[in-house]
Amino acid sequence: MNIPKWHTSWLNTLFKNKTEKDEVPMKKFLVVGLGNIGLEYVNTRHNIGFKILNYFANKENITFQTAKLGDVAEFKIKGRNIILLKPNTYMNLSGKALKYWMEKEKIETENVLVITDDLNLSFGTIRIKPRGTDGGHNGLKNIQLLLNSSEYPRFRFGISDEFKKGKQIDYVLGEWNEDEKSKLQERLELASQIITSFALAGLDTTMNTFNGK
Repeated sequence: MNIPKWHTSWLNTLFKNKTEKDEVPMKKFLVVGLGNIGLEYVNTRHNIGFKILNYFANKENITFQTAKLGDVAEFKIKGRNIILLKPNTYMNLSGKALKYWMEKEKIETENVLVITDDLNLSFGTIRIKPRGTDGGHNGLKNIQLLLNSSEYPRFRFGISDEFKKGKQIDYVLGEWNEDEKSKLQERLELASQIITSFALAGLDTTMNTFNGK
């Protein structure tokens, strides 16, 4: 049976388009929670980035594996691949791990979300922005230094500034008080929704939806 040339051409186009569609790489996102490694830091205010990623991983039943410069977990949803990173470089060298994984996974800056504590926001306050200063935060300072830019999305989690003069370090490296602990679960759930929204809906929608909540 002879198949008309136009029919053959149409079939070739159909299968070519299908193949090209199947080969489209999954869009990648890197979510970096800032913190310090070590049991003594687990429940400190400064480690809220780690705590949020741990909550998200537990909720989605995924496990962190120790890799180069940090603990890493991956979560796939609706054509997106979310890579969670907890740097093991300590806070002051956070940018080293972030930059390495950005380059390794070929992830653009706009698809990176950095989660950090913020003394300038009241407890639990959410502030998501596409850029900004380091605000005196050593982790953000190092990221800005190594990326040579302050143009990267960040998710700031308020820890308030309820400390006496000269006690800032003790405060940020101190553990949550009882009142904060009672409210933290609800804030962690909201934070996990922000991670998913960032990958699925984008930064602008995520800011409009969650800022101020």
